[in-house]
Amino acid sequence: MDFTGKTVLVTGASSGIGRATAIAFLKAGANVVLTGRREDALADTLARSGAAADKALILAGDVSTESFTDGLFARLGERFGRLDVVFNNAGISLPSTLIDDMKPEDFRKVLDVNVYGAFLIARGAFGMMRRQSPQGGRIINNGSISAAVPRPGSVAYTASKHAITGLTRTLSLDGRPFSIACGQIDIGNAASDMTEVMQKGVPQANGTIAPEPVMDVAHVANSVLHMASLPLEANVQFMTVMATNMPFIGRG
Repeated sequence: MDFTGKTVLVTGASSGIGRATAIAFLKAGANVVLTGRREDALADTLARSGAAADKALILAGDVSTESFTDGLFARLGERFGRLDVVFNNAGISLPSTLIDDMKPEDFRKVLDVNVYGAFLIARGAFGMMRRQSPQGGRIINNGSISAAVPRPGSVAYTASKHAITGLTRTLSLDGRPFSIACGQIDIGNAASDMTEVMQKGVPQANGTIAPEPVMDVAHVANSVLHMASLPLEANVQFMTVMATNMPFIGRG
């Protein structure tokens, strides 16, 4: 897949899925805007890609802050002139916690990043894609298998990912007149810092604690690039990519 001449924004590009996907886009020739909270980690993502510095724009900040996202799209426009693809990936989770043990501020923090942050990025991207010439682009939201089936004690994360599905469907509908395609990738157990605990043991629906298989994060990156490589007349609306033997389908 060749993305030469295309401009891609990846949020949460400092680690895990975001880092792997940003590196894959850079290696495929894209101009990539990398954003996340840690500037040093974003610089490391660029270094690992082997791409020239002029192929990337590093902007560290909090995607759930309107002033940051407004500035991000202004800087992106100044540097590259247009936006072709967004991987709306930034997100956080909490340890397994029953709802009555959860602090309200922790619930709000998850929704601020996972939902409000995703909204702000989608809002800025949609506006830019709608007004640029030629018009259009693609927004790929990082959902989760939790957007379909929750894990025990995951009320905040699961609620946030159900909201992402609503965001995806609405953007798909509203984007039609402007050649803006929107799809969602639902990921299960990609090996990253967030999923390291899964290999040691996580709560199961039957009340036990059990380790779960994981897959290489590169498979997620390749899947995102496939979604992004399609012409705007075609769209992967929903894709699930998961470790084959994880307990998700049926009884596990």
